[in-house]
Parts: sequence; structure tokens; C-alpha cells
Amino acid sequence: MFFKRLYDLRVDNDMTQQDVADYLTCNRQVYARYERGIREIPVSMLIKLAKLYNVSTDYILGLDE
Repeated sequence: MFFKRLYDLRVDNDMTQQDVADYLTCNRQVYARYERGIREIPVSMLIKLAKLYNVSTDYILGLDE
């Protein structure tokens, strides 16, 4: 599943993939795989992303508008 919302949130917040990867304390390539849906996002990372962008995890997963 491609997480377009992750991409949109990152761009809307003027962040690079490296910025987000640093926040998550992971490799940029790992984060890029989350964003493209190649790799499943661990729940702990999903929660950190929701806090970073001040949105719900449901929003990131596309379950909520």
C-alpha cells in the first residue's frame, strides 16, 4: 500500500525523507520504503509519525479524513 498521505504530510511540512528518518531514528532508505508502501510501518513508527505531524494514525492509514 502506497502511503500518499505520508508523502503529502512530509512535503506540506517542508521536510525531507532524511529529516523524517532522523526523527524516527532510522535509515532514510527504510523510511522511503515505508512511504512507498514497500515495507510495513511498525506501530511504534506510525505513532511517532502521527505525533510529528499532529494527525491521527487513522488519518495516515487512510481510514479517516
